[in-house]
Amino acid sequence: MDSILGLQGKDFSMIAADCSAGRSIMVMKRDQDKIVALDERKIAGMAGAPADCVMFSEYVSKNMALYAINNDMSLSTHATANYIRGELATALRKGPYQANILLGGYDDDVGPSLYFMDYMGTMQKVPFGGHGYCSNFCLSIFDREWKSDLSEEEGLEIMRKCKAELSVRFLISQPKFTVKVVSAAGIKVLEL
Repeated sequence: MDSILGLQGKDFSMIAADCSAGRSIMVMKRDQDKIVALDERKIAGMAGAPADCVMFSEYVSKNMALYAINNDMSLSTHATANYIRGELATALRKGPYQANILLGGYDDDVGPSLYFMDYMGTMQKVPFGGHGYCSNFCLSIFDREWKSDLSEEEGLEIMRKCKAELSVRFLISQPKFTVKVVSAAGIKVLEL
């Protein structure tokens, strides 16, 4: 029952995720961080089986660090998205990772970007997106409110509207959301 939402603004990418960790009808904890920092300018919102999300995000971040050491340069957000998509597609035939990902990043030459990936190895660059049941309620809000020159405060307000809509219409209670923003200054953490 993960809820991962993301949007791209004028000079930032923002990802919000619920903080509930549950299984079946039980809630185990309400402070789970589902947004992983892959490096200093890339974040990934992970939805799916908790073990797969943790293992896959660690695998990706460590291989990105190894690439940076071996080549004296880090991967761009586009290259990272293609790498992740390739790993998901390769694992599909062996033992798939049950991980759906929203990848947000910032590159000096390109600016902010957001990529939507699912466990089947599909990838698409998007201005906004969502994984989980939350997308049934929030994509219409994104469609109505999003604009290309969005400021960070306007993006946070859209996330607040999405959280309010989920609290009214969604059957599952998700009282706490964490928001991470990546920009030229790096990654910062916010709460709704």
